[in-house]
Amino acid sequence: MSNYKQLTQNQRYQIKALLKSGEKQTKIAKIIGVDKSTISRELKRNRGQRGYRPKQAQGKAMKRRSWERRRIKAETWAWVEDKIRKEWSPEQIKLWMETYEETSVSHEWIYHYIYADKRAGGDLHKHLRGQKKRRKRYGSYDRRGQIPNRVSIEQRPAIVEQRKRMGDWEADTVIGKKSRYALVTLVDRKSRFTLIKKIDHRTAVATKSAIIQMLKPYKLKTLTITFDNGKEFTAHQDMARELDADMYFAHPYASWERGTNENTNGLLRQYFPKGSDFSNITDGQAKFAQNRLNTRPRKCLGARTPEMVFFNLCVVALVT
Repeated sequence: MSNYKQLTQNQRYQIKALLKSGEKQTKIAKIIGVDKSTISRELKRNRGQRGYRPKQAQGKAMKRRSWERRRIKAETWAWVEDKIRKEWSPEQIKLWMETYEETSVSHEWIYHYIYADKRAGGDLHKHLRGQKKRRKRYGSYDRRGQIPNRVSIEQRPAIVEQRKRMGDWEADTVIGKKSRYALVTLVDRKSRFTLIKKIDHRTAVATKSAIIQMLKPYKLKTLTITFDNGKEFTAHQDMARELDADMYFAHPYASWERGTNENTNGLLRQYFPKGSDFSNITDGQAKFAQNRLNTRPRKCLGARTPEMVFFNLCVVALVT
């Protein structure tokens, strides 16, 4: 039991991704920085009838945790945890529940919950205000030599998560049938405004050049960029200097931390399906797809288009 360590929700999503990629339990344990017995126990205790699912596994684990939560339903704690991750204070959560919900949890109990989660290896405490900066405890998978001077998403300003301002971008590359060719995609988190450019070589130099070229016209609306851990983003420091912006990197196997970009890439597949040969894509075709995505009304934007939100345009008749 001395080797056992409580897993966080992020680690459970990493386990799922690694299982899907065919990794063995010993390799998974090494990548996320826990003992192999932790992975073995996790898969035995928290697997459902439909296999291992991170959200379900997290729910099962939460139900078994510390005694102070037993009198409160698991779904209530799940709701509380969601608000904590949105930077609500325990006092704000208590006030909201007393005003609008049929149940309530004292702010003292919420603090107990947060620090129990911290002792178990969780990250809820990082969403509290007024705390000192904490260094991330990296597992063995984090090889800093691959991307020099990368800055973790944990150091990204909280306002980025809140989508309250323009200029916080997420970046990725979409790969075609021949991995040499790719599309570089950039999405503004608030407006969902999207930029797309084809590159003939998925290298750090080509990717850097494409991103700088796309964002230069919008330099005043470029504050941060969040990447995954692909080596094509190795030149992030050059981009930071050229664009006068801050660069951050999501955790490995944590695609949901760049969910806006992942969703947009899914929409892009309508125009460039999986298995397509990207060598035949022209700049005009990339611009066409970009324009279609930016002039499409979105429910999350109150029926406005990304273009209207990004440029603060009034409602006008759509021109096809």
